[in-house]
Amino acid sequence: MTSPLSDSRPTRPAAVLFDMDGTLVDTERLWWQAAAEVADGLGHRLGDADLPDVLGRPIGHTAAHLRRVTSTDRTAAQVGAALEDAFGGRITAHVHPRPGVLRLLAELRDARIPTAVVSASPRRIVDLVLQALGPQWFAVTVAAEDTPVTKPAPDPYLAAAAKLGAEPARCVAVEDSPIGVASARAAGCPVLAVPSTVPIDPSPGVTVRTGLAEVDLAILGALLTPDAGARS
Repeated sequence: MTSPLSDSRPTRPAAVLFDMDGTLVDTERLWWQAAAEVADGLGHRLGDADLPDVLGRPIGHTAAHLRRVTSTDRTAAQVGAALEDAFGGRITAHVHPRPGVLRLLAELRDARIPTAVVSASPRRIVDLVLQALGPQWFAVTVAAEDTPVTKPAPDPYLAAAAKLGAEPARCVAVEDSPIGVASARAAGCPVLAVPSTVPIDPSPGVTVRTGLAEVDLAILGALLTPDAGARS
């Protein structure tokens, strides 16, 4: 028979799946700067109307958007390569972990809870970030090339959970953008949202916090309860 004491123990996630850009590291502004640089070279000035096609989007999507709004004769591959080069150069010089990230990763490591990076960025960018952040923190990394389609489709989160041998419903996803939240929820993961540039409202399965500095293992475990997401 289960004792009252064991009943009161906090729920533990099977794994914690982290988005990268804007969640683990402060790169969303660098991505916007890179996109703005490439757009400017194509004769287009980025503005608010471009936000849905830039922030939280994979390079291929943003490249297609820039081709569409500029009518450039450059191919999608050429625009994508320019974006990747501009972004990669900024990451090498300026990447920093967001507040609370290293403390939370250390807490999860000490609790023997596996973690993964689930990113819509290409492998080259993921590897650059991990060099700065420390690849030892993560058991699994999923980059844009690792699944047939990337966010907002559920494939990246499903792939990370499968690699870890965990049920998606027992994995907490940590995201900073509506696109990423949609991907994680479609995969069946409860989500902790820490918005970086675009507001995110709490909803069923989505709990919002201002940043990871206020998040610990107990908070992540609480997201596995049925009513998680009804509060922020």
